[in-house]
Amino acid sequence: MTSSKIRCLIVDDSATIRSLLQRMLNSDPEIEVVGTAPDPFVAREKLVELKPDVMTLDIEMPHMDGLTFLEKVMAAMPTRTLIISSQTQKLSELVLRALEAGAIDVLAKPATDTTLASMRNEIISRVKAVAKAQLQKPLAQPATRSRMAFNTRTEGQTSHRILIMAASTGGTEALKVLLSDLPPDIPGTLIVQHMPPVYTRTFAAHLNRVCPFEVREAEDGDRVQPGLVLIAPGNFHMELSRRGAYYYVTLNQDAPQHGVRPAADVLMRTVAKFAGKNAIGVVLTGMGRDGALGLLEMRRAGAYNIAQDEASSVVYGMPKAAVEAGGIDRVLSLSDIAPHLMLEFQKKGQAAS
Repeated sequence: MTSSKIRCLIVDDSATIRSLLQRMLNSDPEIEVVGTAPDPFVAREKLVELKPDVMTLDIEMPHMDGLTFLEKVMAAMPTRTLIISSQTQKLSELVLRALEAGAIDVLAKPATDTTLASMRNEIISRVKAVAKAQLQKPLAQPATRSRMAFNTRTEGQTSHRILIMAASTGGTEALKVLLSDLPPDIPGTLIVQHMPPVYTRTFAAHLNRVCPFEVREAEDGDRVQPGLVLIAPGNFHMELSRRGAYYYVTLNQDAPQHGVRPAADVLMRTVAKFAGKNAIGVVLTGMGRDGALGLLEMRRAGAYNIAQDEASSVVYGMPKAAVEAGGIDRVLSLSDIAPHLMLEFQKKGQAAS
């Protein structure tokens, strides 16, 4: 063993899951499982003793739920955490709260141990990504204030201006902060956030409660329109199409790209084709390269693209890849993106004929 190994603590009440995860992670030469715990009380002692680089945590735990435990951990001994949780509507609410509390990423636990075993490569890659992530305090929500409007002039013009966003690891909190800072007359907006099914629906409902415009999970055939944000459903690609004067979204389950579905590249290629210079693209924190080539196609078609900077990203993977591919016009901190978007859309509005 070398000191450069990622030291991991597994917290799960199932002995079978603990054993399976331990074998998987230890099979990678870059990871060492330094301990396991069946409940938060044992986990607390092992965190103090072992000081792991990464903790995997189940939300459903005996004696103390995983969310309460995570909140205590982040207050006393902040630890990079990967949530591995069952995929249910009830638990999806808790998972979102865990991400708010400071968890880095979430992985849906399959129904059977056999299926979990088939996820070895994904679990290992997620642990490695979490280990490299910036451990940040929960992002503060922007103070309520009077928001500048985009100064849209006509329904016809605004229906042709669209905003595209892509994010992965760390993206749920980044999107919440960014969207909360945008005005009610936001142009039609499409978002790809890498999340499992069920979680995207819960995430959309959560954003709908805190944003000054409507946010919901996209359905096949939805029209893209001002004041509406559509989030690609987990396990479905989302594409843009155009019929007459309006844009619509279509959903499909074509093969994953970059190992994910939805994939931002799938959406962005169609945005380049049908929206061109009427679009603005934004890529936020996340691991991997999804969105890099799609943003490049958008830029070549006349779109204006923004990437979140490294300092404010939890994982500077997707933004970095987009910058290196040549698809980005501006690199900005998370707090500067909303004001910049408002200025850019006002320019487009003034230039519209």
